[in-house]
Amino acid sequence: MRRAFDGLALATRQVLGEDPQSGALFLFVNKRVNRVKVLWWDRNGYCLLYKRLHRAKFVLPVGDGDRSSVRIDGQQLATILAGVENRSKRSRTP
Repeated sequence: MRRAFDGLALATRQVLGEDPQSGALFLFVNKRVNRVKVLWWDRNGYCLLYKRLHRAKFVLPVGDGDRSSVRIDGQQLATILAGVENRSKRSRTP
């Protein structure tokens, strides 16, 4: 999660084979699935949204086979960004 605008745009081109200036949003998630960056081109520059969850994880859609990318719609993006709470391994009793 150390990449910024240019590094993410480069990854979009080289890894995903997509044009980062196409108007699409590109979502990048860390290994622990608790941080996400969204990159998109807005007419004259890149925009970057960064979200970190505290005691929660993002729920990601499953891709086809070994693909590193999945196409989603706006509703799925909203669901992902909402995140879910981690369930405690220990049950709490009052």
